[in-house]
Amino acid sequence: MTWPHDAFRIHLKHIKGICIMSKTVTLRISEDNYNLLKAYAKSENRKLSNAMETLAIRRLEEELFVDQFEMDGILADQDLLERLKTGHLQAKKGRGRFVE
Repeated sequence: MTWPHDAFRIHLKHIKGICIMSKTVTLRISEDNYNLLKAYAKSENRKLSNAMETLAIRRLEEELFVDQFEMDGILADQDLLERLKTGHLQAKKGRGRFVE
């Protein structure tokens, strides 16, 4: 499933009129990594916190969601879709086991 993060973020901020506040995070990084992040932020014309958030969100999107090319490949594979459907039905019925 693809995931347009901007739309998701906007949607979360306005659920039932509740405004979600920004969170403060403290982290410890090496001087070299700090300088690298600072240089990246400057090259992108961003504040350091915004650059770090942007990089983190991009990385999460790469790990958690598939791009359109990959999704097209999944949807074109009928054998895979049948196996996914079978697995889904078995999971709903409590059959099978999870493999780690």
